[in-house]
Amino acid sequence: MLRVVHIGLGRWGSVWCRDVLPHLESAGLAKTVAAVDTDVSSHGRAPAGVPCYTDLRDALRDHAADFVTVVVQPAFHEAVIDVALEHDVHILCEKPIADTMEACARVYRKVTAAGRKMAVTMSHRFDQDKHSLEAAVRGGDYGRLNYVVYRFTHNSRHVGDWGEFRYRIPDPLLVEGTVHHFDIVRALTRADAVTVYARTWNPPWSEFAGDSTALITVEMTNGTKVLYEGAKANASTMNGWGNDYIRAECENGTLELSRRRLRVLHGGAHDVPTADELPLLDTRSVWRNAWIAEQFCAWLRGGPEPPTTLADNLQCAALLFAAIESAHTGEPVKVQDYLAAHLEATSSS
Repeated sequence: MLRVVHIGLGRWGSVWCRDVLPHLESAGLAKTVAAVDTDVSSHGRAPAGVPCYTDLRDALRDHAADFVTVVVQPAFHEAVIDVALEHDVHILCEKPIADTMEACARVYRKVTAAGRKMAVTMSHRFDQDKHSLEAAVRGGDYGRLNYVVYRFTHNSRHVGDWGEFRYRIPDPLLVEGTVHHFDIVRALTRADAVTVYARTWNPPWSEFAGDSTALITVEMTNGTKVLYEGAKANASTMNGWGNDYIRAECENGTLELSRRRLRVLHGGAHDVPTADELPLLDTRSVWRNAWIAEQFCAWLRGGPEPPTTLADNLQCAALLFAAIESAHTGEPVKVQDYLAAHLEATSSS
């Protein structure tokens, strides 16, 4: 069985300790040998019997480990990954890779140079409903994909409605929410982004310090177009966490996912569309992060790469931070040029 040191016992880290780490152990994949958080008061959230530390170096000194799980705020990802690489362990990290494109590029360079394996947990793409939509699009029954419309709108305008640090950071919607949706869009279109144009803002009634609302257009490398609406300070939660609205306009059918219900619509020029419900796939006992963690463990044991390797997820990071660049400048950004420039800037790191 592989050995893992878990880093981060905050609100989301406690979900890992409840749902993901026990599953890995019961499945015979990985045993948690230590947990780390600088806040001693959070140590009670660790799995029962797991020793807790405030310093990752101490945990890795005392316990041999094959990999770490990084579930801390994005601004701390790079420093934690640096320590993991010092101890020659692999890395399974929460999204995004880091809190800036510069840091993402540095992490990519350092992990690649060290020869370690790293993947990023993009939980929503691996949820049952989104995976079912992806399978329907890819299955070919509805022809070629033309464009995607994505809506994620939420009423979490007051501090405490969402994780509190998100009310203090720049661009909270994009960094902490939209990054998941960009990953889903890449999976649906089977393409990377060419250009992105984003307009973001924060309405006066919002308690976020950074922009909580966005309208974004994306063009993918295969010509597919994407229209994205995201909001965290609306008056209602139409399509919040886990209940996204995604419409995939295909050649021979409109696939619509809304609040975990999937259906296909057809109709002529003057017809009211007919809608047929499509059952969600029921092929797994676990979804989301537990499934990603399973795939990561299999990779460490010589199996295939998971879909969200560091190299693949760098494209998600590039789309995310290019969208932020577009929002700040008011101009479209060429995503692949943006990524190449940041990789070039870190080539000697």
